[in-house]
Amino acid sequence: MNWWVFKKRLHTAWLIAGMSLSILVSIYASAAVVPGLFGSLVWLMTGLALCLTTLLRRTIYLVPLLIIGGLMVGLWRGSVSQYELQAYNELYKTQVILNGVVRDDIDTDGQGLIKLRVSGVNRGDRLLPGVVWASASTNQDIKRGDRVTIEGTLLPGFGSYVASMYQANVTHIERPEPGDVARVFRDWFANAVRLAVPDPQASLGLGYLLGQKKALPADLQSALQIVGLTHVVVASGYNLTILVRLARRLFEKISKYLSALSSMAMIAGFIAVTGMSPSMSRAGLVATLSLAAWYYGRRFHPLVLLPVAAAVTVLVNPSYLWGDLGWQLSFAAFAGVMILAPLLHAYFFGDTRPGFIRQVLFETLSALVATAPLIIFAFGQFSNVAIIANMLVLPLVPIAMLLTFIAGIGALIVPGIATIVGLPASWLLGYMIHVANYLSNIPWATTSVSLPSWVIVSMYAGLIGLCVYLQRVTRFDLGKVNIVE
Repeated sequence: MNWWVFKKRLHTAWLIAGMSLSILVSIYASAAVVPGLFGSLVWLMTGLALCLTTLLRRTIYLVPLLIIGGLMVGLWRGSVSQYELQAYNELYKTQVILNGVVRDDIDTDGQGLIKLRVSGVNRGDRLLPGVVWASASTNQDIKRGDRVTIEGTLLPGFGSYVASMYQANVTHIERPEPGDVARVFRDWFANAVRLAVPDPQASLGLGYLLGQKKALPADLQSALQIVGLTHVVVASGYNLTILVRLARRLFEKISKYLSALSSMAMIAGFIAVTGMSPSMSRAGLVATLSLAAWYYGRRFHPLVLLPVAAAVTVLVNPSYLWGDLGWQLSFAAFAGVMILAPLLHAYFFGDTRPGFIRQVLFETLSALVATAPLIIFAFGQFSNVAIIANMLVLPLVPIAMLLTFIAGIGALIVPGIATIVGLPASWLLGYMIHVANYLSNIPWATTSVSLPSWVIVSMYAGLIGLCVYLQRVTRFDLGKVNIVE
């Protein structure tokens, strides 16, 4: 046997990807173990030591140590988080008074109840972990960044929420000064847009530009969900990618440094305006890493970038992996765009550089295919018109964002003719709304599907097999893919 093979060195990036995968597996598994079982710092320090040793030596025979080290780090992080969440067990099904900060924009349901997501939760002098979801019936003006006091019966949470409170009483609202400056600026600009563009067109344009999905009318939200367009009116990687690519290309001919700096400012500003949702945490991290690689003349292979970004976000908040559908769909779509789309294009068109329309088609199709199993499993339905809707709308989203921005600026500078300045945005956004409403009213727009979990797993296994086949046939180098270019 050729033992020298085991002494060969591996690239650090692939070792980090393997470590990230082992961390993800162990954090997911930690939900099934006794909380606090692996909470000792000994697990963390030993795991880090094993990982560091392998990363420094980079030899094949040390890879098992890297995997074990990653598993230990993940088990420690998941165990600590599970132990912290035990603080809620004694509070479930009891009347409690909680104080915390509203972390996202308020939205309402069909019954007029507002929905709050409260973080930095305190019960008296005791700080509690995680995010609490609450619904309430109140006409009080509550904004993102406000500190609220809610009272009601605390129940177990769902998804990534550690607890929930239905029909809560909002007993106190405090708006810090200056408070959430980015939210104040966003609302100020949104009001200007509404002077130039009527609703619901204005709400849709603000959804594209600022990720304000919660401002959309309920019927339009429903239509967008049916036709598979919700992903472009939430703070997501697609919106951020458009802005980053624009900033990079505007300044690239002047200075590479200025181009990178403006793109980083765009990432930070967009996240500040939209809020740090699970999908935005993924999008911001991926865009930052991709931009850094572009600046230094390097590239992140998607099979490295995907697990690394996932591991970083999950180490910060393990609940993303345990039950946050938005986070899971975000990574599935990212995998489709970064892996499946270029492979499909290479299979059908070879080395030909894709044009804008063709790129949108392949990326849209790939994202839909990659997220379909999760959507079917979570909602029990699938949109039959998603590809048509995305092709009719998605190529025009960058133009709609630009026209919405121009409408807002025009309303601020010349408010007397704001509606005239906003006419192009109104017409284009009206067309998009018409497409969504028309397609959503087609009788066969959606199909109800109920599949067991093993079928969903099999679908993803088949999708992975398809990617392997396409890569072997085309020999396409996925390392060339970069979302900011």
